[in-house]
Amino acid sequence: MDRPVCFGNLDIVFPVDNNSGLRISPFSCMECEHKTLCLKQAVSCKKGITLEHEKIDRAYASGVFGFFERWSRKKKLNQKKHI
Repeated sequence: MDRPVCFGNLDIVFPVDNNSGLRISPFSCMECEHKTLCLKQAVSCKKGITLEHEKIDRAYASGVFGFFERWSRKKKLNQKKHI
């Protein structure tokens, strides 16, 4: 089973929507037989840490947690980036 060229590329399979600023999967990806493994690959790579940073920033902006919690979580992510 050959994988498409876009397999696991976060910017292609889970891009940021221009209108909402949130990440969405294109319809073409949702119809692909590789979608589950592809998305897992995309979010688990080092570039997937960007996705986690975005989630932390959204949670902080909405008041889910404060400055120190945000700082702590981002610090942990940055440590993962260097592993």
